[in-house]
Amino acid sequence: MRTKNLLFILLLLTALVVEAQEINSKADKYFYSYAYKEAIAEYKKDIDNRKEISNLQFLNLADAYFNTGDYKNASEIYVDIHRKDSVMSNHRFNKMLQSLAKTSEMERVRAFLSTKSNSLSSELIENAEFNFNILESTNTTTDFNIFNLSSNSPQSDFSPAFYKDKLLFSSGRPEKSKEEYGPSGESYLDIYVARIGRDGNAVNPNVFDKMPASKYHKATPFYANESKKIYYILSNSEDGQLSFNDKGKNALAIGMVYDSGFFAFLLKDLSTSFYYPFFDEENDRLYFAANFENGYGGTDIYYVSTNNGQIMSQPINLGPRINSPGNEIAPYILDNSFYFSSDIFYGLGGMDVYKSNFRQDKSFSIPINLGAGINTEKDEFGFIMRGDEQLGFSGYFASNRSGGKGGDDIYGFNTRNSLGPETVFIRGEVVEPKYQQGIAGATVKLMAPDGTLIRELSTKEDGKYLIEIPSRDQVVLQITKNRYSSFYQSFSGESLKALQETPLVFEMVSIEEVVTNREELTVLNVPDFFFARGRSTVTPDVAVVLDQVVNAIQKFPQMQLQIETHTDSRGGSSTNKTLSQKRADAIKKYLVSKGVASLNIVSAKGYGEERIMNNCTNGVYCLDFLHKQNLRTLFIVQNYDALK
Repeated sequence: MRTKNLLFILLLLTALVVEAQEINSKADKYFYSYAYKEAIAEYKKDIDNRKEISNLQFLNLADAYFNTGDYKNASEIYVDIHRKDSVMSNHRFNKMLQSLAKTSEMERVRAFLSTKSNSLSSELIENAEFNFNILESTNTTTDFNIFNLSSNSPQSDFSPAFYKDKLLFSSGRPEKSKEEYGPSGESYLDIYVARIGRDGNAVNPNVFDKMPASKYHKATPFYANESKKIYYILSNSEDGQLSFNDKGKNALAIGMVYDSGFFAFLLKDLSTSFYYPFFDEENDRLYFAANFENGYGGTDIYYVSTNNGQIMSQPINLGPRINSPGNEIAPYILDNSFYFSSDIFYGLGGMDVYKSNFRQDKSFSIPINLGAGINTEKDEFGFIMRGDEQLGFSGYFASNRSGGKGGDDIYGFNTRNSLGPETVFIRGEVVEPKYQQGIAGATVKLMAPDGTLIRELSTKEDGKYLIEIPSRDQVVLQITKNRYSSFYQSFSGESLKALQETPLVFEMVSIEEVVTNREELTVLNVPDFFFARGRSTVTPDVAVVLDQVVNAIQKFPQMQLQIETHTDSRGGSSTNKTLSQKRADAIKKYLVSKGVASLNIVSAKGYGEERIMNNCTNGVYCLDFLHKQNLRTLFIVQNYDALK
C-alpha cells in the first residue's frame, strides 16, 4: 500500500531523518524509504525467525502499521513498549493514543493519559479534557455546505490559498517539467492557480507562473494582500540541482516572491524543513510549521518577526497551548482567531482543524475542534476562510476523506454560522492582601446555578488561574482554601462578560489575620467599641465596627460566633445584666439585618458585671479608664479549629 498522501511524506522527511542513520536490517531500509508494507513483511519475517529486534525497531513496526491504517496492531506494539518505559517519545505516545482512539478504546486513552499527566504539559491535559467533553456532550456539527472542487485531480491536491479573486493550491499532478517524486509516485509538487466561480468552485486550473521556475517542490502558498507578496515552500537547490546536507538530506525552505517577480529566501536550512507559511501583515509575523529538536512532539508551529521582508528574530514556538506531542501544521488567522490542523489524539481522526482565539494578553485560548462537517475520521488541513457573521463565511480545506478524486482533494464550504462552539473564558489571581503575593493551591470551582461542578482546578505558584468551558449563560465561581477566606459569586449577562474581559483579583485572607487571642479565647480581631452609658442603641460609631464583623463572616461563611457583652460594676448588678443582654440582642439584630445568617450566630449573651477584668468591683473606687476596661464585647469564634 502506498503512503496515504504526499503531505504525510513531507512531514516524515524531517521526523525520521535522525533515526534513519541507524539502519540495521532490510526491514529498516524499507521503513526509512517509506515502503511501509514491505517493512512490515520484513519485520514480521525477522520476528518469525527469532532474530533479535530492538525496541526502536518494534516502534518502527508500530509506525509502519500506523501509517498503513492498521491501528489495532500498531496500538498493541505501542502499548507494549510504553509498559517497558524505554524509548517511547511523547510523539509516539500520541500515536499510541491515536491508535487506541481509532479502535474505539477511549477509556484506555484516558487511562493512559492519566498515567503521564505529570510529564505532559498542563495545557495538553486541559485541551484534551475540554475537547473530549465538547465532542462527546455537544453537537458540534455546523450547518455547512461542503463540496468537492471540480479542479481536483487523481493526484494530491491541497493547501488552498486566496490570491486576489483566484485560488492558489498545491498539486502533485504530472507535468512535463516535473519529474516523479520517488516516495509518492507523483510529480514533484507545483503551485496552481484557478478562477473562483460564483458558486465557489475553482475552475480552469493552470500552473501558476508568477514565481521562479523549479523542477522540484513548490507548494503551500500564501498571498499577503497589502504587501503583494507570495510566501511558499520550495526544495533547497542550487544551479538547478537539489542541495543536500552532510547526511544526505534535502529539506524544504520558505521563499518569498513579489508580484514583480523578485524572489528571496526567508528561511533556509539544509537540515530543517519548513511548511505552510502564513504572513500576519498586522503584526509583521511569519508563521510556519517545522520540526526543530526542542519542539513538543512532531511538527510544531512557530513564528518569526519580520521587517520589510527581513527576518528579525529567532523562531518562537507557539507553546503547549497550540503545539502538542502530535503534528501541528497550516496556521491561518482571521478576525482574532487562529486556525490550524493537528493530529493530536483527542480529535475525530487524523489531522483535524482547530480554532483558538487570541486573548487580550496575546495568549491563546484552548483550541477547539471544529467538529463533524469540517472534520472527519480522515485528515483535514490547509483550512482558509473569509467573510463575516452578517453575510456568512466561505472557504476551503484539503481532505483525504472517502469519496474524493485523489489522495488529497480540496473542498469548498460556505456557512451562515461562525465556526466552532463559543466558550466562557475566566482568568484571575488569588493574592494575600498585605504583601499582594499570589497564593498557590487555592481551589477554584466553576459551577452551574444548581451547584453542578463544571470545572475544578488549583491556583498556580503565582496565585493565578485560568478556566475555559463551553459557553453558558450563567456560572457560579467559588474560590476556597483551608483556613482562608472564600469567594462565592454568580455571574450572568453583563457581569459574565466583564468577568471574561478583566481578570478577577481576589484577596484571600488567612483566618489568622482576622482573629486574635483575648481572655484565653479566640475572638475576632476588631476594635473595642462602646455604647452610650445606659443605652443599647447601635450608633454609627458602633456600626462601623460591626460592619467589620459582617465582612469577616462574608469572608468565612462557615464561621460560628458567640457574642458576649460585658458591663462595668457601676450601677446595679441586675440592671447591668439586663443592659448587656439588650446590647447583645441589638448587635445580633444589626448583624442579621446586614445579611449575616442566623446560623453564624450560635448565641448572643449579656453577662453584665459577672466577669470583671480588674479590681473594679462593687464598692471599689476606680478611675474611669479602669472601669472602661470592663466595658467590652467579644465575638468568640466557636469553630476556629474546624474552619475550612
